[in-house]
Amino acid sequence: MSAETTASGYIQHHLQNLTFGQLPTGGWGFAHSAAEAKAMGFWAFHLDTLGWSVALGLIFVFLFRMAAKKATSGQPGALQNFVEVLVEFVDGSVKDSFHGRSPVIAPLALTIFVWVFLMNAIDLIPVDWIPHLAILLTGDEHIPFRAVSTTDPNATLGMSFSVFALIIFYSIKIKGLGGFVGELTLHPFSSKNIVVQALLIPVNFLLEFVTLIAKPISLALRLFGNMYAGELVFILIAVMFGSGLLWLSGLGVVLQWAWAVFHILIITLQAFIFMMLTIVYLSMAHEENH
Repeated sequence: MSAETTASGYIQHHLQNLTFGQLPTGGWGFAHSAAEAKAMGFWAFHLDTLGWSVALGLIFVFLFRMAAKKATSGQPGALQNFVEVLVEFVDGSVKDSFHGRSPVIAPLALTIFVWVFLMNAIDLIPVDWIPHLAILLTGDEHIPFRAVSTTDPNATLGMSFSVFALIIFYSIKIKGLGGFVGELTLHPFSSKNIVVQALLIPVNFLLEFVTLIAKPISLALRLFGNMYAGELVFILIAVMFGSGLLWLSGLGVVLQWAWAVFHILIITLQAFIFMMLTIVYLSMAHEENH
């Protein structure tokens, strides 16, 4: 096998999810290629994405519950200090950006920030470690396994559409169904003439509907695009180690550490952006337009 084919197969393997679904034969099982995964259609489950996202969510709950149970007014431990700083940071962000009243927004923002950060942080683990562990546990040397859930658009779209559902819910709850529909049909163009206003409704609806739908899509694709690009850079650096050239492998070591340090900023920033946009969108949903 040529070096090009080997590198191509390596990259494709690391970018493929562990997919479970209905095979073309009619039975259910795991896809062993991207073509098989595509043939499974809509009811195909990315078990690696689901498993890691749930596991990291449970780790988040466990750590914060532990900090809450051991909280003391005396000299706090390292975990309590870290949690308090994080809670104060998120609470300050909510107070600065959210102009309504809701007991849900701050806990939601904290959950989003920590959960997304933890999923992003898995990208700092060397790209071969987790796939090789999956191979050792299953005995299947061709099994694909992606550990970074936020590099799967299904995960980022799932989170963004959950936020979108809250946007719709609070928009209707605060403004009423009539107010929400009026927001979509009577802005941005308006007229005192009833006939002209009626003619402007389709135009307003088209513009406002596109703006509304763009919120969850841009929220999801921004996170996915940045994390996917970061993961791809790590994979390309790992290819350098398998080149067989000593100088290229040495360069790969330098680039690996340099990109990992820079990537710490990226994973934190992307979690912060996802959280802040959620707060801003929900703040807009709580604003009453007269």
